[in-house]
Amino acid sequence: MLRGVNRVLVGAAGVVLAGVGVAVLAGAFDLQRRWGFTLPSGWPFDGPRDVLLSRAARTKWRGAGWWWPAVIAGLGAVVLLALWWLLAQVRRRRLRELVVDCGDGEEAVLRGRALEEAVCAEAEALEGVERAFVALEGRRGAPEARVGLTLAPHASPAVALSRLDGEALEHARVSAGVGRLAVSVRVRAVRHRAERVG
Repeated sequence: MLRGVNRVLVGAAGVVLAGVGVAVLAGAFDLQRRWGFTLPSGWPFDGPRDVLLSRAARTKWRGAGWWWPAVIAGLGAVVLLALWWLLAQVRRRRLRELVVDCGDGEEAVLRGRALEEAVCAEAEALEGVERAFVALEGRRGAPEARVGLTLAPHASPAVALSRLDGEALEHARVSAGVGRLAVSVRVRAVRHRAERVG
């Protein structure tokens, strides 16, 4: 859902900024007189010497008692929405629990943290893997895993990924009772400092 909200917000902001930019440039370069078209009658900026907001428009509502509270409330709402959006980018929802079908008509609840720890321990036991990080996201019925692997300098990434998928992640799929577990893996190698020999 967050990905869809991001696309809508970025798309809407892009359309508004592009439209305003094109209209301002059309007025600044006096394109309507050069090319023979007209801008809407209410558009305030239709020539190179015009300004977007005249002095009268900028000071029109200053004397009204509701003006400054409305401005402050509007800016406060914009700031709160921007903070909410920023926090939503940083914070990803971790999966608290998964529902496991026991096969006899009953269901069990598996804690997401327990499955993360089990997959992480099994991944770190693989040859060539120095450290591992596992986070479960998504919905209870359709979990997704983010995996981070730190490989030893001698390790082969292809072998490590193959064994991760065939062992640790396959065991997670079977134990959680999910047919499909979407996984994104980030691999990096350990960097050792060069030491002076001599």
